Amino acid sequence: MINDEIAKMLVEQINKELYSGYLYMEFANFYEEKKLPGFAHWFMVQAVEEYEHAMKIRDFLISAGRKVTLSAIDEPDNSSNKIGDPLYASLKHEQYITFSIYEIYEKALSVKDHLTAGFLNWFIKEQGEEEANAQELIKKFELIDGASGRGLHMLDRELVNRKND
Repeated sequence: MINDEIAKMLVEQINKELYSGYLYMEFANFYEEKKLPGFAHWFMVQAVEEYEHAMKIRDFLISAGRKVTLSAIDEPDNSSNKIGDPLYASLKHEQYITFSIYEIYEKALSVKDHLTAGFLNWFIKEQGEEEANAQELIKKFELIDGASGRGLHMLDRELVNRKND
């Protein structure tokens, strides 16, 4: 049985995952405006993944007999000005999500909610991959020295090929 406090934290995590998707869609919009469809595509794939994460948590709660009540999704920050701004913001956001998952995991262990702790192992691994993907994109971006030129457009063409795992 899932502990009441853990269930509440998981419902809040659903909202955080949905916000992540909303944020990444905003980043995709930013790159569409900049005529960088590969970057936009990369973030739209990311947005879909975040929605899938929310659904995974929802399904887990429902299968455990828990009620899931969603709350409003905050408006994402759209103050990006430089081409690299969303890249750095996405890494920072993924680190925030990782910390949130860790908090739920630690709480689950502390109340001996082993079912939830086992479930969250997938998310812990996934967050490692999410952070690594964001860091890899930043490294590529920094390698081409950022904001303009042929390298930026070559990277943009590469990003169009990203698939949803």
